[in-house]
This record gives sequence, structure tokens and C-alpha cells, in this order.
Amino acid sequence: MTGSASGIGHATKSILENRGHRVVGVDIHNADVEVDLSTTVGRDSLCQKVSDLTEGRIDAVVAAAGVAHRTSQSVKVNYFGAISTLESLRPLLLSSEAPRAVVVASFAALMAYDIDLLDALSTGDEATASAIADRIARTKRAATIYASTKRAIAEWVRSASISAEWAGEGIPLNAVGPGVIFSPMTTPMMEDKRQWEQLLKAVPMPLTGRPGQPVSVAYLLAWLVSEENTNLTGQVMFIDSGADAVIRGARVFD
Repeated sequence: MTGSASGIGHATKSILENRGHRVVGVDIHNADVEVDLSTTVGRDSLCQKVSDLTEGRIDAVVAAAGVAHRTSQSVKVNYFGAISTLESLRPLLLSSEAPRAVVVASFAALMAYDIDLLDALSTGDEATASAIADRIARTKRAATIYASTKRAIAEWVRSASISAEWAGEGIPLNAVGPGVIFSPMTTPMMEDKRQWEQLLKAVPMPLTGRPGQPVSVAYLLAWLVSEENTNLTGQVMFIDSGADAVIRGARVFD
């Protein structure tokens, strides 16, 4: 469980532990395994440290680590860190009778993105993607950095999930796309009328009219990595109080 020290990751870890599961938490601080997923060194050490703690066998991977920085840090953590987590731990799933994996994307995957950055991410060129992100960060289009990383990870799940390495080994691989979630970052926006109106316009929430709690996403993640999920794979499940349905409308099945 990456991103286990706070937010959605922490909430998911608590749910799974309350159900009797042993969860190995991974985060940059305050975790069983402390690594920096923005670095190659951190990613390389993740698998070995988890393997040492689990005797080389795990039942599920929840890649919940993420940042909302409008810099190349988002590229490194949200995309390359997430994929490295899933790919490096995949061999440890092979000994499980019911292996499962899920990554946290975002409703932002449906927002404006940068095509050059998306292409660099999709081809696995971290150096180029980071350089593009740092260039965009100095412009008015800085918000597209985060959106691009989340779109890229959602697209990766769609393609990787049906590959021999995942579907061929019987491992469901999915993503969740949270909408606006209560956090230290969103609270100030709710208190500022102008920012709140802008947020509602970008991410309409007809079901609740307010951000969700981390635990609501956590329950979905917990189901996706449970043995009850026998057939769902390759899906990006938006848990957003209706934002996707408003923005994209009904005709998304062409």
C-alpha cells in the first residue's frame, strides 16, 4: 500500500487492517517501508524491502501514492512511481491464490492535458517528460501537468490490464478516479466563495454538492483488491459524485 501515511491510502490501510489483513505501508515517512518514489533509488529498493517483510508473497497492491505539484515531481511520483510500484511488485503477486492490483488515478484524467507530456509519459521517457513538465510549470498551463500524469496512468491501466503479464496471470488491474476529496488542500477552496464556485464548475457534484471523504474511495479500493472482484479489470472507476456523467454526458460508448 503506497501512500499509506495519509489521505486515501491511510484510510484504505485502516479498512483492510480492521478486516484482519496484514498491510505493509509504504510512504516517504511514517510507514513500514520508507522510500521516495520520485527517485530511481527509492523505486528500486521498494520491491526488495516489501519482499523481505512478506517472504516474497503478497495478495494485493494498492498504488495510492501521489502528489499534486505543478512540477516534474508529479511526473515522477504519479506516473513513473506508480508504474514501477505495480510492475516491480507484480512477481510477488504470482504466489497468491487471488492476486489483485489497483492504482489511484483522478477525475483530473478527464481535464485538459498537454499532448507532448502525455506522449513522453506513454513512451516511458522520464527524462523528456520531466523536462516538458518543468517547462510547462513556468506557464499558465501548469495545471495540465497533474492532469497529464493521471490521464497517462489511466491509459496505462487500460492497456496493461489485458496483457499476458496481468490478465494472462489472472491478476485484475484497475484504477479509481476520485473527484474532489476533503483534504488540507481543498478546505481553503471551500472557504473561499470564488474558488469554490470555480471548483464546482470544473468538477460538478450533483449527487452530494460537496467533496467526498477519503474513506469513500477507500471502500472502493478495498473491494477492488478483494477476492470478491473476480471479473472486473481494465476499468477506471470514477468516484466523483457525478462529475464524469455531467462533463462527458451519456454518449461515451461509441
